[in-house]
Amino acid sequence: MQPYKQQFIDFLVHNQALQFGDFTLKSGRQSPYFINTGVFESGQAIGKLGYFYASLIKEEFADNFDVIFGPAYKGIPLAITAAIALNNDFGLDKFYTFNRKEIKDHGDKKIIVGHKLKAGERVVIIDDVITDGGTKFETVELINGLAPVEYAGLVVAVNRQEKTADGLDAFKNIENRLHFPVRAIVNINEIVEYLTGKKIDGQIYLTADKAREIKAYLKKYGVN
Repeated sequence: MQPYKQQFIDFLVHNQALQFGDFTLKSGRQSPYFINTGVFESGQAIGKLGYFYASLIKEEFADNFDVIFGPAYKGIPLAITAAIALNNDFGLDKFYTFNRKEIKDHGDKKIIVGHKLKAGERVVIIDDVITDGGTKFETVELINGLAPVEYAGLVVAVNRQEKTADGLDAFKNIENRLHFPVRAIVNINEIVEYLTGKKIDGQIYLTADKAREIKAYLKKYGVN
């Protein structure tokens, strides 16, 4: 596992963005773990999060993209912090843009804030997680209505490696339907492998018993 992935898992733990217990997900599933990227609320935390996204983007796409698009609302700060990190940490000065969910009736009435998309530009979509992928199809439909762009790919923080309610791999479903790659900074199996038995602040953060619960959960709901 690349060092930035290990650092990202540590980052999730230290910010309590990765929790183990019993959680009811939006899907109704009872999950033994939960990931909440909404806890990154300080300048230091959101700046570091941008570095991890930028590391993934640089690794996957190198310099072969022009714009980072963040869907409202959670994608907005992600697009901005990733663009800053790409410039500061990797010397890649890229545009960012994001959409409003509601068009204003005064002033700048445009639905897009930031860079105005142009024909042929290569777009990386950035978001926090993927559930069934439905909102990602809506995002692409929105972008396509603005300009005939090309898509480099979609990046998210964590791949839960679960099936949708229809039994589909959410990542592969998006790739198959939209014809661009979907990547995550880490996946749940990498998290389990890295954390099981590891001491953090003098305590084992992920016990073998809890790791088995996650494996059982993935056996029931996970992708092959």
